[in-house]
This record gives sequence, structure tokens and C-alpha cells, in this order.
Amino acid sequence: MSFPYKHVLLIGATAGIGKGLADRLIKEGVKVTAVGRRQDRLDKFVKEHGESKASGIALDTGNLAEIPKFAEDVMTKSPDIDCLFLNAGVQSAADFSKPETVDLAKFNSEININFNSYVALVYAFIPFLKAKGTATGIIFTGSHLAIVPAATLPAYSASKAALNAFTLCLRDNLRNTSIKVIELSPPVVQTELHDYVGDRGRKMGMPLDEFTQIAYDGLVSGSDQIIVDNPNMSMETFNGIVDNRRGAFNALSKLVRGP
Repeated sequence: MSFPYKHVLLIGATAGIGKGLADRLIKEGVKVTAVGRRQDRLDKFVKEHGESKASGIALDTGNLAEIPKFAEDVMTKSPDIDCLFLNAGVQSAADFSKPETVDLAKFNSEININFNSYVALVYAFIPFLKAKGTATGIIFTGSHLAIVPAATLPAYSASKAALNAFTLCLRDNLRNTSIKVIELSPPVVQTELHDYVGDRGRKMGMPLDEFTQIAYDGLVSGSDQIIVDNPNMSMETFNGIVDNRRGAFNALSKLVRGP
């Protein structure tokens, strides 16, 4: 099977998981419009792949007020986009037993980038994707921490839990449209996301190349829920939680909708 979309708008494409998957998608013949905060990295990405395959747009997703104008510009300049891939994210530690050490502005910014910006982008692009009348997609990069949170990462865990709940609801909302909602759930991956812990940060977790291959295979499989195994966790238990939760959600959704 091949990746089902032809032109992906990939938010958070200049580093880590986003960069790895952007490179892979282009290798497979998919055009990528990369979005990130750092213009120098966007320029490098376009130069690496060529303007016929790649383009770049600078956006700080933490600034929610910029998103409507950004979306309008993208839809005007690139009307062939058929997939919105939301991957931007930040991560930091916090210990609420020592509230004097918690930077609440930073905490709220993390929630904004990891969750609220996703909602704003989805809200902006849904009419555009629905109007196409052909198969389109919204892909979210979630996290295992959406299901089993890390106590040292309260903002990140909470933002990914919110995103997971939103994904379930959005998928149900869009069930009768041509928009497919896909959630990619990574374990810890060796990227700069973990730089806040120092030198060992980029050595934590699964190698990026290995993750990228598994994630891409999942994306072309047709599944709407791709959970990449964590070798340090019992995946049977984890998958059981995910499956049972989704089953309960589906049952509740049908009950709420009525006959």
C-alpha cells in the first residue's frame, strides 16, 4: 500500500519526528509543505528536497491569534493540500510539590502548543478539507503518555490526554465525511524534545530512523490508530487499555446520538 494523500501540510516539520516523517513522505513521492518556527531550518529543508517537492512556512503555533490568517494564506496558495499533519510539540518537567519552582506561563504555553493550537488548526481547515469531496486526512502525533501519564511531565501528559480525547470526538464528529482522522502514538523517541534533561536527552528511547519506518508502515496500513510499541512497557496491557477505552467511547457515542 502507499500513502493515501498527495500534499501534506506538516506542522512541526523541522526537527525530530516531524522532520523524519517529512523526509520519508517526500521520498515516497508526497509533496510536503513544512511548517515550523525556525526559518533557517525551513530554508534548509526546501533546499534539501527542492521546490517542486517541498515548501516551507514559518509559524509559531503557540501564538493562536496567528492561526486563522496562516490557514487562509495556506488554503489560497496551496489548494491541493489534502492532509493536515499536526506534530508540533514541546515538553518540560514540573513538580507541583514545589510550586515555587513551577513556571505557570511555561506550563500554559506547553498546553497551547501541544493541544490548543491543534484545535485551532483543525477548526480552520475542516471546511477546506470537507469542500474537496475527495478523501482527505487529519493526522495527529499523540503519545503513550496520553494513556499512562508521566508524573514528572504534567503539562505534556495532560496536553496529550486532551488531544487523545479530542481525536476520539473529532473522528466521531467526522464519521460521515470524507475526512479520515488518524492518531499516531509514539513511545519515547530519540529527538531534541528531551533536550531539557541535558546530554542524555537525545539518547532516550527508540532511534528516530527505526520509529520513522514503523510509523510510516502504520500510516500506509490504513489504520486510524497507530501505536508504536514501547520496549520498556507491556504493550499487551497498554493496548488493552486503549481498546477498552475506545470501545467504551464508541458505545457512549451511539447512546448519546440515539437511534
